[in-house]
Amino acid sequence: MPNISETLKQATEILQASGIVEARREAKSLLAFVLDKNQTFLVAHSEYELSVEEKTQFQAVLERRASREPFQYIVGRQEFCGLDFTVTKDVLIPRLETEMLVEAAIEILRKNARFCEVGIGSGCISVSILHQVKTASAIGLDASERALAIAERNAKTHRVLERLELKLSNVFDNLQDEKDEKFDLIVSNPPYISSEEMKTLQREVRDFEPHIALTDGKDGLSIVEKIIGTAPNFLKADGFLLMEIGFNQAIKVREMFDKTIWREVEILPDIQSILRMVKAKKGTRDKGQGISER
Repeated sequence: MPNISETLKQATEILQASGIVEARREAKSLLAFVLDKNQTFLVAHSEYELSVEEKTQFQAVLERRASREPFQYIVGRQEFCGLDFTVTKDVLIPRLETEMLVEAAIEILRKNARFCEVGIGSGCISVSILHQVKTASAIGLDASERALAIAERNAKTHRVLERLELKLSNVFDNLQDEKDEKFDLIVSNPPYISSEEMKTLQREVRDFEPHIALTDGKDGLSIVEKIIGTAPNFLKADGFLLMEIGFNQAIKVREMFDKTIWREVEILPDIQSILRMVKAKKGTRDKGQGISER
């Protein structure tokens, strides 16, 4: 049977041939996952021979990654805001740039604050907020029952499920018959990729992540516009909307805000200086103060 050193050499060659950029690193991560060991073990025990079962299991995950299936779906988890989240093909893989939504939300929320997440997916945003703001509670909406099941699992793992209500809903549709509840914050990472942009995405995203969470099948702005237009109905006065947007959407999104409803609208950059997040504050009809950008 091949040892660790030989296995990694062969796996690296296979991943390189498949277009994986960091092939050696990913080969080591996959093997560590199969062996249930850390990478220090791989270095210290390079002559360790894999069992027949281990070889078979590694070959299976290697083939999945060579087909460009994301590493996170293969291992079933991804770190986000310092927490470990279960992920499957039913939800988007949490990304570093989305952590800025969580950071902004934590700054906004106060004692006994209540918020709503539109498109909760894996629950990474809501769960991370609730994990940090112990007095907050939330409703998480999603159009996918399978996504809601993953969010529930992650909320249980991080012990915040008692403060998180999960509801099947396309944007706010299933909140229309609720009691007149108003939130301090609405947060969302909506499907904002256009159908044309979908064609240009790397295979890991285009072929494996759920399209319903990536694109509206149009120009990428229809759901964004629906959230902006409907959110005031569910926000308290001085409540906030936080939303991630596409790298080239800032101007169009800014124009969607009614200045007689929203007191402040800021379009904020991520760590790469890309205008990535909208932060808007609801006012009253006599307090329209225009739009600021920074």
